[in-house]
Amino acid sequence: MSEHTSNELMESEEQYKLLDASGHPDESVEHLPFPTPTMGSDSANFKSEERRGDQLAAYGALVSMLIFVCITWFTVFTNNPTSMGWFPVHPLLQSLGIGCFTYGILTLQPTAHLKTKAAGLRRHQKTMLAVGFPCIALGTLAIEIEKFKRGHGHFATWHGIFGLVSVGWLVGQVILGGGSVWYGGAAFGGGMKAKMLWKYHRLSGYVLFPLLLITAHLGGAWSSWATSHSQSAVRFIGYFVAPIVAILAIYARVRTSKMKFF
Repeated sequence: MSEHTSNELMESEEQYKLLDASGHPDESVEHLPFPTPTMGSDSANFKSEERRGDQLAAYGALVSMLIFVCITWFTVFTNNPTSMGWFPVHPLLQSLGIGCFTYGILTLQPTAHLKTKAAGLRRHQKTMLAVGFPCIALGTLAIEIEKFKRGHGHFATWHGIFGLVSVGWLVGQVILGGGSVWYGGAAFGGGMKAKMLWKYHRLSGYVLFPLLLITAHLGGAWSSWATSHSQSAVRFIGYFVAPIVAILAIYARVRTSKMKFF
């Protein structure tokens, strides 16, 4: 076994030790989304987790998603949402869910130290599972209820098709991610067997994220409701510019060294 591989295995095993029996990381003072060195005797040995431009990219992703969410919510609430049945719940919750996913990704980018890895994983799971995924699930349910009520076709547009694929993929993503870390990864054999699946979860997330934004783009920029209830300039900023900035910012912070497949 090479020295590089041995070091990776030792690091992964140490990271697993940070998880308790229920699969949740121990509490950590590293609660900020962009961890910084703390003052003290260990500061001199603290190696920065960020490359040049990482923090700028993080703020770019957060600001672009804030614009995306605010435009969506503003458009819905200024167009008499109570007259549209269950429909308004769909864009409101889907946009909020995507915003949460953005933060959930950022909070694990980058984490190089055991302490910040554990803290980042805790924030990641809370954001994704406690808020993001329920928002997407309820938002999808709301639009399906509305379609049934009105007798409209299901998945009859590109927005609907991409949405179906995205939600199905998201369910698999949750199963793969949770199964690889909960209870020491017992669902996938535990230990390093489960740990090795984490990189596939990471890669899958980086493909799923733009797919979710493409789905939002198709609905927010091209759907008949959006085009008849919002101005083209607003749609351009919210559903063209903002998603592109978010994707580029997230990808700019990717550490390809953490996803070695060969």
